[in-house]
Amino acid sequence: MKESEPFPQPNPLPGSKSKPAHKSEGPRRRWRAGRQVPHPVAMGGNSGQPGTHTYTSLTEDGPLAAGEQPRRPTGRLIMHSMAMFGREFCYAVEAAYVTPVLLSVGLPKSLYSVVWLLSPVLGFLLQPVVGSASDYCRAGWGRRRPYILALGVMMLLGMALYLNGDTVVSALIADPRRKLIWAITITMMGVVLFDFAADFIDGPIKAYLFDVCSHRDKERGLHYHALFTGFGGALGYLLGAIDWAHLKLGRVLGTEFQVMFFFSALVLTLCFIIHLCSIPEAPLRDTAKDSLLQQAPQDPPLSSDKTYEYGSIEKVKNGYVHSELTVQGEKTKNPAEQIQKTMTMKSLLRALVNMPSHYRCLCISHLIGWTAFLSNMLFFTDFMGRIVYHGNPYSAHNSTEFLIYERGVEVGCWGLCINAVFSSLYSYFQKALVSYIGLKGLYFMGYLLFGLGTGFIGLFPNVYSTLALCASFGVMSSTLYTVPFNLMAEYHREEQEEQKQKARAGAPDSGGRGQGLDCATLTCMVQLAQILVGGGLGFLVNMAGSVVVVVISASLVALMGCCFVALFVRYVQ
Repeated sequence: MKESEPFPQPNPLPGSKSKPAHKSEGPRRRWRAGRQVPHPVAMGGNSGQPGTHTYTSLTEDGPLAAGEQPRRPTGRLIMHSMAMFGREFCYAVEAAYVTPVLLSVGLPKSLYSVVWLLSPVLGFLLQPVVGSASDYCRAGWGRRRPYILALGVMMLLGMALYLNGDTVVSALIADPRRKLIWAITITMMGVVLFDFAADFIDGPIKAYLFDVCSHRDKERGLHYHALFTGFGGALGYLLGAIDWAHLKLGRVLGTEFQVMFFFSALVLTLCFIIHLCSIPEAPLRDTAKDSLLQQAPQDPPLSSDKTYEYGSIEKVKNGYVHSELTVQGEKTKNPAEQIQKTMTMKSLLRALVNMPSHYRCLCISHLIGWTAFLSNMLFFTDFMGRIVYHGNPYSAHNSTEFLIYERGVEVGCWGLCINAVFSSLYSYFQKALVSYIGLKGLYFMGYLLFGLGTGFIGLFPNVYSTLALCASFGVMSSTLYTVPFNLMAEYHREEQEEQKQKARAGAPDSGGRGQGLDCATLTCMVQLAQILVGGGLGFLVNMAGSVVVVVISASLVALMGCCFVALFVRYVQ
């Protein structure tokens, strides 16, 4: 994206005193948070047109709002990435403890599919709706942060229910039958609520990053997201591997479930507080309610018969409006009416169906990647216990076969920890690699290495080679968390340039989709992959009689994904 052009120094307002700007101040000047300027009201004026409600994304970065966002300090991007650290930490805790929790409360096997499929089904159906709603959220402190806060509270509540539900129910209910029913119900509600919120929150976090950062900072921010995602997962797996029952903290808090809830709640709360305070977000406001800004005599007057749409932010400096506006004529529809239409399910489905082909191909490639990745990850510890260590999970709990299986599961958890650590390391090196092989090379290499790695694991199961090849899982994880969103940022930048050119030519705005909807659509491919994996792999394992088929299937799907990302995904030059 082109750098913002320097703004001419305006003359002072009559009766006001202006201070000379410092030499270093210019387009890249960091403006103090909280400094906002009023925007002019687009009214019907003398044309007889009724007052029109226009919506403007106010920004706290002053004159850069109409062009390039200011360069964000590395510390701010790291603070923004802490949400991914807390989210992945809690994900790792769930992966380590949710199965023992469900077994301990006596959940029937017939309800396992309900637990694992209900959350992704809800997420797949609702995520685009909420993503579109966040595009038009008019909360005073931003469009995305209210949704992030609400989903963070839901994650915390879900963890509290599934890690502490059995203990609370046992303390309140004495009847064994009622206690069993309530324990199962509360635990299921907790697991579904946590999965739903944790899967859902990725879309608003990405949209928040895209809203407040320049294109270069979007790339940096996505790399930091992947980096801290790996760190959070590694720390979560390490804490989950500790035997808290024999430590003093475990005896003080009661059980290891309460210990992990204590750490999870602490980490999640701190991380989300840091995240929400990281970068000031621009609220979406109705400029028809703002006061009319006094114009300088030399500045051209705002035409009363034209509408200033959302996204047409005036460049304002020292109280002056500069005539760099995206203007539409009288025939433009009321933006408030457009917002009401966008919020209907019919128009939302129309936006998804009419999505440009390059967005659709990106979503399909994301679906293929997550289907391959989840197929392997969900069954990896079971694969280690059964195939690599030759254990038997259905033997008696005091038998040698069952103890060998448990040992294989523990080693499998260390393999997942290697995956998380290598994901962070690879995210760091991605910044250097992208200048040599580009986004297409990164995308292709991630799928290829994962496909080859899982293929070798399935064909030659060995403890040491399997642990070494877990590094390929980290490559795939980092790729899925960064490259698709980098490509989406490229698409958005290209569309914004096209809209600017149309605006200069006087063409009406096509009113495209918001970034929140695009991020939500891409993210809900994860839920669709969960549905496909949860509904199909169990049947596949039963047909083949071995979990080896899962690893081989993941390899084949990833290699198919290589071909797809090379042939069908569009890359912006």
